[in-house]
Amino acid sequence: MHSFSKGTTAIVDEVLEYARRRALYQDVPLDKPLRHRDLERLAGGSISSEGIGARRASALFENVLAPSCISTDHPGYLSFIPSAPSKASIAFDVVVSASSVYGGSWMEGAGAVFAENEVLSWLASEFGLPETAGGVFMQGGTIGNLPALVTARTRARRRNAEAGVSNPARWVVVCSAEAHSSIASAADVMDVDVVKATPGADGRLRGEAVEAALAEHGDAVFAVVATGGTTNFGIVDDIASIASVTRARDVWFHVDGAYGLAAMLVPSMRPVFSGVEFADSLIVDPHKWLFAPFDACALLYRDPVGARGAHTQHAEYLDTLTETPDWNPSDLGIQLTRRARGLPLWFSLATHGTQVYRDAIAYGIDLARRIADEIEGREGFSLVRDPQLSVVVFRREGWTAADYQAWSDKLLEDQVAFVVPSSHAGEPVARFAIISPLTTFEMLTAILDTM
Repeated sequence: MHSFSKGTTAIVDEVLEYARRRALYQDVPLDKPLRHRDLERLAGGSISSEGIGARRASALFENVLAPSCISTDHPGYLSFIPSAPSKASIAFDVVVSASSVYGGSWMEGAGAVFAENEVLSWLASEFGLPETAGGVFMQGGTIGNLPALVTARTRARRRNAEAGVSNPARWVVVCSAEAHSSIASAADVMDVDVVKATPGADGRLRGEAVEAALAEHGDAVFAVVATGGTTNFGIVDDIASIASVTRARDVWFHVDGAYGLAAMLVPSMRPVFSGVEFADSLIVDPHKWLFAPFDACALLYRDPVGARGAHTQHAEYLDTLTETPDWNPSDLGIQLTRRARGLPLWFSLATHGTQVYRDAIAYGIDLARRIADEIEGREGFSLVRDPQLSVVVFRREGWTAADYQAWSDKLLEDQVAFVVPSSHAGEPVARFAIISPLTTFEMLTAILDTM
């Protein structure tokens, strides 16, 4: 299976031909999940002593397995946070796999690391971070938030040690009650406590609430997390006021911008994110609103030195890597072995330039505003909140949770769209999360018509 032969050549050709067809679909199929017993009947037994051959395996994937996976790049995929990778980034993701590049160290992957750092430097500049900022592409937002918080705690521990001060019985991270679940997940992994500060009626966390939490928990707080675009509503915290509080108290300030921070590429949206430039660390997920394939999270540090102190792994066989001044991405996060997952974004940016990215993001924001106005004008419909970014949450008056679910199920069954219900303050609601530039106003109004 490693030899160069007619057989292995045919395997590569078979797979690449399918990849080409899928990448160039004019009409991406929405598809839907199958039940386990159906997949067992149709695809079970594919693993055997002798194998089934590339042609049968490829056909099994194309005709059975792939159609039982919902296509996150379908323009009618409006649930959670969709994906809409550019054609260039999809194609280059194949190249990354084919090139067997190890992206953990400069010694082994200098060219890949350099290209990824070009992207990270551009993002840091867009977010107002200093030229000394740097980071690494991680797997996703959850895996991106974790090393940032680990770095923050390492800093707090070091400062206590230098001052001869005992560490608290329990460390604390402060975030909004609207913060993404990954913050609580990271805290659980780290065995630290989460204090959820109360946001305002508009869902935005502000400096006053953070100040109160810091006053109550004191030096036990090692980090404060602001959200640059919540998943459920797309709400951006009052980052500037939170930054002011954390700077005054010298507490690590992290911004979780996994979904929404990409909106800063639109000049008119930058005031919404005022204060991001003061972050000690931040994340943004290119596989969301920067049109890269799964999975990619850009983790940036204001000063990467602290991250190296927290994450560099030490072993005799690693000395040749760690005892050099080289930029090793593995020193900045929790993974030693890493795919060069920033390269598809680099290729697409290098190919198309940055302006088309700004335009595509602006399109999503404008479309959200248009469909929100349409909802407000329809009898029996109302907005739960005005959209700030590209998430629109609304209600159909009189509908129960069962009504929303039945409607959602029929949309998927009819292959119209994938729109799962959500909830707010115990009330069932509907939600559009708009990412794809191929999603149209007409498509969204047609979905509303089904209600």
